[in-house]
Amino acid sequence: IGSEIWVASEGATESRSRLVLLCKNIEGYRQLSRLVTRSYREGQTRGVPIVDADWIDKAGTDQLICLSGGREGDIGQSVAAGKIDDAKSRAGFWHELFEDRYYLELVRTNRTGESELGAACLEIAAAMAIPVVATNDVRFLEREDFDAHEARVCINSGRMLGDPRRERPYSQEQYLKSADEMTELFKDIPSAIENSVNIAMRCNVALELGIYHMPAFPVAAESSVDQTLRDETSLGLARRWEALVKLDQTGGRDRALYEERAARELEVVIQMGFSGYFLIVADFIRWAKEHDIPVGPGRGSGAGSLVAYALGITDLDPLAYDLIFERFLNPERVSMPDFDVDFCMDRRDEVIDYVVHKYGRNQVAQIITHGTMAAKAVVRDVGRVLGFPYGFVDQLAKLIPFDPNMTLSKAMEEQALKSRYDEDEEVRSIIDLAMSLEGIARNAGKHAGGVVIAPRDLTEFTALYCEQDSQSAVTQFDMGDVESIGLVKFDFLGLRTLTIIDWAVKDINRLKSEAEPVFDIAALALDDAKTFELIQAAQTTAVFQLESRGMKELIKRLKPDSFDDLIALVALFRPGPLQSGMVDDYIDRKHGRAPVVYPHESLEAILKPTYGVILYQEQVMQIAQVLAGYTLGAADLLRRAMGKKKPEEMAKQRETFIDGATKNGIDTKVSAQIFDLMEKFAGYGFNKSHSAA
Repeated sequence: IGSEIWVASEGATESRSRLVLLCKNIEGYRQLSRLVTRSYREGQTRGVPIVDADWIDKAGTDQLICLSGGREGDIGQSVAAGKIDDAKSRAGFWHELFEDRYYLELVRTNRTGESELGAACLEIAAAMAIPVVATNDVRFLEREDFDAHEARVCINSGRMLGDPRRERPYSQEQYLKSADEMTELFKDIPSAIENSVNIAMRCNVALELGIYHMPAFPVAAESSVDQTLRDETSLGLARRWEALVKLDQTGGRDRALYEERAARELEVVIQMGFSGYFLIVADFIRWAKEHDIPVGPGRGSGAGSLVAYALGITDLDPLAYDLIFERFLNPERVSMPDFDVDFCMDRRDEVIDYVVHKYGRNQVAQIITHGTMAAKAVVRDVGRVLGFPYGFVDQLAKLIPFDPNMTLSKAMEEQALKSRYDEDEEVRSIIDLAMSLEGIARNAGKHAGGVVIAPRDLTEFTALYCEQDSQSAVTQFDMGDVESIGLVKFDFLGLRTLTIIDWAVKDINRLKSEAEPVFDIAALALDDAKTFELIQAAQTTAVFQLESRGMKELIKRLKPDSFDDLIALVALFRPGPLQSGMVDDYIDRKHGRAPVVYPHESLEAILKPTYGVILYQEQVMQIAQVLAGYTLGAADLLRRAMGKKKPEEMAKQRETFIDGATKNGIDTKVSAQIFDLMEKFAGYGFNKSHSAA
């Protein structure tokens, strides 16, 4: 693990040279992370991150191995300029700094000046007792990738491949040579090959993967994070209960039921070590609300948590809608909790700034995204660098269907493009080259909502990247890798709908007289007849999730008249249910055109809200609990297994389910039929917590 860096000679940014730094161990990895991060934050010149030579000291680089940088290193540049004494002086400087961890690179890729540089390096090595190492300045994997690499260089520099005036700094030899090829190439200097093995043996970075590094939530000295969570939940639950009673929304449930559920959830959260996570999310949501920044009612499986509801993370009573905590956090399957939080689009960044100030600029960052060369764009780029007329290339690009997940191989299944490819050699040359470049990273961006908060400086885990003159850093690892190294991700999503609702609420209150009560959107009744009249008429433009043309058509057929119907509507409007006939079945049963039947009489309470249709993942879990005696944790594992459809795992689960149902006095034939029904619907099942929130 290492990095090829630009170094500015004693503060002169115009005079810069290359160095290669390799990490000996995890401390070397952290040293390099700090150095690379600093080059982005403090050393950028014209968008290029540069390390100032003054930053490289013995203490901060003692676990790094340094290679001289070949032609572009300061020694290579001095030799090319005929300044051998300068080359010796620079070699002495780096040798003193890195001691036995400094190597002079020998490169043989058939480029100008390499033989002179090689001879000079051998002379310096002999005179100053500095070891040499064979390197190949690799830029592509196979020899035949050279043309694609040249095209990529031209796309980046805005030049054409055939331009006789363009610089050609690369050669065909810069592919990943095998050990045998390198040994043959340097057979006259065996020590250069031996040292490559020595360096590899000295590099032993072991990254800890799959261990969560929870950020620390500040609590009072006399308390603990777990006790703070218990206290906050207790206070929050009391407030929520008071509001439910006042609005007559208890649904006949008593407070003891809520206390019992909260206690059970708290045990799981604390046992899994996620108290700090809940408190952090609750804290920044509370701050947003206190500063009049609209926050969504929740999204995802987190709405199934009563603790989240008590803390104000979500605004939907999970007991009122049979939402299951184990769908969110399951002690039998350890995975990070994940609250997707929606904020007003215009003010989301204020909440992120609050988190940065609270936990420290060095411990908070957004997550990088890598923009890649996508099908349409890469065809246009390749056409341009090959010198084809714009109209010709544009016509070709338009034959590629518009789809964010489109690839050139998928596009080639379209007859129009395939015919052009088969019949026209020029089209073939564009497409072939484009295929070899498709998917290559092109630029860095910022994830729409992902923010990581680390317990220590982020550079202990990953280097950071930022644009020039910006202090807004992003991790150099993308979403998947950030999670792999155990950093905890928080989602701050910007939602335009929340901004519109906020404007509307403020307008309503501005128009009210002082005598009238303030309009509170949280106190609205969920059974308002006029609202359902509007929805049934498909007057849902700008209503989140209900505004697409297809959704409006489904609304007209379904005619929702209860909040349960709205939850079902969101769950039904997906390709699986629409194509399976499940939607027609649901609508016919709702409107009395088909009888409502239940697979077993004991399932009526679970399936009544959806007219006997298994629509939600939570229903699959509840059926396993009621019929076969599963715990909700085990039922969640069953739901996941059904979604993955692995035959061996399903056979095992089927046997467990039927055994459990038999113990409950249910005929094996009936339980087998119900299992098959669950398995069929589990593929279409939607997360009810997400739909309801």
